[in-house]
Amino acid sequence: MIWFTYLALRGVIPVKKSVDENIRIRNLISMPKGNLPLDGGPDFNRLIFSASPYLLQHAENPVDWYPWGEEAFIKALSEDKPVFLSIGYSTCHWCHVMAHESFEDPEVAAVLNSLFVCIKVDREERPDIDEQYMTVAQIMTGSGGWPLNIFMTPEKSPFYATTYIPRQQKMGMPGIIQVLEYFDRLWRVDREKLKNNAASTLSVLENFFAPEAGLLPEISMLEKVNQQLLNIYDDRSGGFGTAPKFPMPLFLDFLIRYRKRNDSGRSLAVIEQTLRNMRYGGIYDQLGFGFHRYSVDSEWRVPHFEKMLYDQALIGSTYLETFQVTSNPFYLKVAEEILSFVFDEMASCEGGFIAGLDADTEGEEGTYYLWTHSEIEKALGEKEAALFCQLFDVTAQGNFEGKNILHLQFSPKQFSADDNMLPESFYIGFERWRSVLLKNRRERVRPFRDEKIVTAWNSLMITTLAKGYAISSNKKYLTAAKTAVDFIFSSLVDPSLRLMRSYHLGKASGPGYLEDYAAFIGALIELHQVTLETNYLEQACFFADEMQRLFGQEAGGALYETGIDAEKLLVRHISAHDGVIPSGNSMAVFDLLRLARITGDLSYQQRGEAILHSFMGTVARQPVNSINFFSAFAFSVSPEFTVTISGAEEDLSQIIYALNGRYIPNLALRYGGCEVEGEFPVVDNKPTSYVCAKNACQPPLVGAQALVSYLDEAL
Repeated sequence: MIWFTYLALRGVIPVKKSVDENIRIRNLISMPKGNLPLDGGPDFNRLIFSASPYLLQHAENPVDWYPWGEEAFIKALSEDKPVFLSIGYSTCHWCHVMAHESFEDPEVAAVLNSLFVCIKVDREERPDIDEQYMTVAQIMTGSGGWPLNIFMTPEKSPFYATTYIPRQQKMGMPGIIQVLEYFDRLWRVDREKLKNNAASTLSVLENFFAPEAGLLPEISMLEKVNQQLLNIYDDRSGGFGTAPKFPMPLFLDFLIRYRKRNDSGRSLAVIEQTLRNMRYGGIYDQLGFGFHRYSVDSEWRVPHFEKMLYDQALIGSTYLETFQVTSNPFYLKVAEEILSFVFDEMASCEGGFIAGLDADTEGEEGTYYLWTHSEIEKALGEKEAALFCQLFDVTAQGNFEGKNILHLQFSPKQFSADDNMLPESFYIGFERWRSVLLKNRRERVRPFRDEKIVTAWNSLMITTLAKGYAISSNKKYLTAAKTAVDFIFSSLVDPSLRLMRSYHLGKASGPGYLEDYAAFIGALIELHQVTLETNYLEQACFFADEMQRLFGQEAGGALYETGIDAEKLLVRHISAHDGVIPSGNSMAVFDLLRLARITGDLSYQQRGEAILHSFMGTVARQPVNSINFFSAFAFSVSPEFTVTISGAEEDLSQIIYALNGRYIPNLALRYGGCEVEGEFPVVDNKPTSYVCAKNACQPPLVGAQALVSYLDEAL
């Protein structure tokens, strides 16, 4: 699918022009639907009643789409038709390509409607459905991607899986009508073959999700994982592997953690080269800030232009932690730029953060972000444009198919030095250029905003905001984190206190998954650690217990991805595999072990270690696929660094800042109260710290400076 993206960017594959997608979807949302028939009527299909932005994008297709539900499967059974299931998401470029080519085409729609019952699924609302059928695709074909198209029986058993299908035959791929007619013919004349294929796939699927337990390895295992990452590191451009190249913040987070334990200079060099090159590359929006999804090439130059909330959260956190390790303000500045982009473009007026921004505008990818030399010269003037174009590799011919992707050829500091400019003057000039060009860019048709608010992704952003506040003391970050938590409690927790998956158009989509619980618990813990407000700790403990009740097994150990109250699908799966966000099980390990150290309740530790044991046989074979699991393992074997702080709450900020401003990956903060008597008394009426680290507890450290002096010596 990456090859197709490259071809589309080069103009080899045409993409249909369209109107402003934001306006179109807003019009569909606001239109009165009370008089529409249940099938949507002549102008729409059943998706018109959906809350999902992705499903609404397909509501005007001539395809007779059904949302996932029993109505569609009953129809398929009664009419003796197979099911055509198409899974995607609203900011997916190739989902748009297939929609424009095929699902908007009356001839294709007529074949689909005649031969199949058609179902559309938003993978972000229903990751359980997506996970199962994506695994089916990988079993059948060895690969996957979106759009994911599944041919299956009315009993939901898949017999064929594929991704993008072109409208007409091209590059050795059959056209979609050929594919549809082929499987219709097999369904009618050789159904047993299809059912046997489905049965064998389901047999493999049942075993695919079964984790293999193992003993916890020696600490030396972390060196093996570290070496695996270094073996796939790109020494030339930074990052891991070749094209397409993803930021892989979870890889970098492991290296940061490993470097702390082993003082590996190589690991730190890998981290810093990667983060610098990413920031200077086209994968970073040099004007509006924030990271695009991935780079099509290996040098971070040509991005796939969609922007996702989870990327901003995870990458932002990595820059913050690198600042903690290096004290280099460059990394803090990039993290602050990312968060400013999130506030500008991804904040919801209701309190949370939206899911993502599309790669496409007016039916083409990247148009919003590309520039011609003449556009820049017109906006900045000839003299200023000359400097800007030199810095950002803008040419009259274009650095990408006649236009230009902005990227830095060298650092602004080096550029200003080479041109004998004072750094202060240069940065003033740069901000002026940026302001003018941003104003110009905002007059273009903007990328579609998927305004769905996903619990797990918001929780990751809350964690990063809390971390950003702890490191920078910027109260805006803390306010935003608290507001987002309040939103989750008001809109994504039902009356029975069940956490829900996502929110759009005033309602939640359905029960939350393991990743939602684990990420939200992590966010609550992080807020407690940067504020010591006890309500966040109490809420984290409550949801940790609920997580065990809903997703746990009777015998303990690994957690299921879906709750006991979830819809029954092909299998109830278990995974430690990291996707675009860390696996739910690995996040749960972190949550439980951190709660054990903060609260002293060893039952949390036992549950966290049980998850580690349950997967170790599986993840030890391919560690990089479950890297966050090994970060959690590293935390489990790290010596405790527990600090109990006593004093009036309003006097604790300096001590909390002193601790959180440093990289202490095994830090656990506790609040000891404000009494002069008791287990952790306040001394001399000053905030007092009780530190237990390296298997020894220190005498009381009175005042912030005493703690700072201890940390300077101990770390």
